[in-house]
Amino acid sequence: MSPTVILVLAAGCAALAGTLAVTAVAMPATQRERMLKILAEFGENRITDTRPPRSTSYHRIRPALTRFFQKTGDFITPPAMRLRLARQLDYAGNPAKWPVERVVQARMFAVIVLALLGYLLVPGHAALAALGGIAIGLVLPEVLVRNAGQKRQQALARSLPDVLDALVIGVEAGLGLDAALAQVATMLEGPMPDEVRRLLQEMQLGVSRTEALRALSARTTSRDLKRLVTALVQAGEMGISVAGILREHAADQRLRRRQRAEEKAQKVAIKLLFPVLFCLFPVIFVVVLGPAVLNIMKNF
Repeated sequence: MSPTVILVLAAGCAALAGTLAVTAVAMPATQRERMLKILAEFGENRITDTRPPRSTSYHRIRPALTRFFQKTGDFITPPAMRLRLARQLDYAGNPAKWPVERVVQARMFAVIVLALLGYLLVPGHAALAALGGIAIGLVLPEVLVRNAGQKRQQALARSLPDVLDALVIGVEAGLGLDAALAQVATMLEGPMPDEVRRLLQEMQLGVSRTEALRALSARTTSRDLKRLVTALVQAGEMGISVAGILREHAADQRLRRRQRAEEKAQKVAIKLLFPVLFCLFPVIFVVVLGPAVLNIMKNF
């Protein structure tokens, strides 16, 4: 690619970034942003802080940068992708430090940083490297969010048998389902007790148990948890005792956990095959055949 074409592409990218920056800064704030600003100012007025205010240049330009990344991130993130990101964040447990808006900002930040890195680090094919950085920046935040959601769902499935055993003990001791859930949320730690806490908080806010359980089912990809939620909803609608349902599901989860452990144990031999072939056997061949090869070379 000729230097003229590269300069034209670089000038076009710089002009587009400048236009987006001016548009983002000049665009009036939305009603949601104004309300958040008012609430933030109200909270700051209520907090007495004796430290002197920080007046660095970064803290002065930080609101403008945040607004720029938010506006440009909204521009490159369609509504369908925002819904997908929100669903993946539900699977990841809705981290407090990473709402949907921050992920959208991270997409634009990743696009700019990776495009610049590709342009600077690959001078021979700067335009192609910049385009590759843009493509990676668009996909990378979503991939990271999806990975976090998958890991949390796996941890949730692993902790489900212990939660069910605790629920069975509480219900058979005479507690109601809500009281047993409260005991689980208080005594245990992990992804599943966190979901139980959120379930109880929704019920305290006025949501019915059926709707809260269905919301829990929508926030997970674990089939075992979905089956448990379906059974509890049907038991509540038909007036069936939940003790027997919890007991059966607890026994089934213990069996499934043992089967998963046996399956992983059987995969160990196959996973060790390639490290043994590529790491251990060459060393053995060198030790066993090395002297013979040296003797043959000496004789010839």
